[in-house]
Amino acid sequence: MRSFSPRGPYDLARQSEFFGGWPTLDQSRAIVVALPLEDWHGSAAVVVRQESPEALSLDVFGATGSQADQAVAQVLATLSLDVDADAWPDVGRSDAEIGKLQTKYDFLRPVLFNSPYEAAASFIIGHRISMKQGRAIRKRLGEELGATIEVGGEVFQAFPEPDALLRLSEFPGLSTTKVERLHGVAKAALDGTLVRSYLRNLPLEEAVRAVRTIDGIGPFFAFGIVNRGAGVVDDITDDDLTKYAVQVAYALAERPSQDEVLRIAESWRPFRMWAEVLLHVWLRREVGLPRRRT
Repeated sequence: MRSFSPRGPYDLARQSEFFGGWPTLDQSRAIVVALPLEDWHGSAAVVVRQESPEALSLDVFGATGSQADQAVAQVLATLSLDVDADAWPDVGRSDAEIGKLQTKYDFLRPVLFNSPYEAAASFIIGHRISMKQGRAIRKRLGEELGATIEVGGEVFQAFPEPDALLRLSEFPGLSTTKVERLHGVAKAALDGTLVRSYLRNLPLEEAVRAVRTIDGIGPFFAFGIVNRGAGVVDDITDDDLTKYAVQVAYALAERPSQDEVLRIAESWRPFRMWAEVLLHVWLRREVGLPRRRT
């Protein structure tokens, strides 16, 4: 078992409530994250428990040594726990609207995909089908092609490793085009493009360009992979949902331009993406999505 002390306020139960979908262990509040390791030589499952506001424990199954270290690092990044968030409450003190949301949602942090590889695969699978259908296909892929890891007598499946996706020729619910594009995602993972550490170390524009070299990945998917897969902390997306959230939260008469959003978001630095995620959570839960603009 490994112990970890979050930097900044953190509530695992609230994270699971808003972003979860993780299986739990023995009906407990511990979550189980099963995932392919980014060295692409195996998979693991990590059980995460919050022992107190200042302490979490992480138990690794299916991996030892450096691979266990890799599994822990990936899960901490997935939970945005690899970020020093001591200054996250300061954003709320600088901006009253964000401060209200931080209090309302217990300083919620973004939850990422387990890797940019899983993010890219998820976007390809989910294109032009419902979220429910996409989740079901990913679950079946894990059951049929992913690694099986036993944890305390229970069995958990990870998403297939890239080599397994490359062997895929057909799958119920996936068109031939989607299977071919998943092959491209798998190759990009194996060549190091869809690895979190690589994308995080690139300037944002370069990271997006790198991801867009994968067949089937356009601008929207590329930004999603970089922001939700690699985990950008201080960026603002240029999309209508964010503009609408800012308009409603700040009682603006009109939908703001991107320049206006960026001006307002100056007080959110260095956690602009985290503040944006809070606004999206609030919008979806309390306000409702905007009507399509004609």
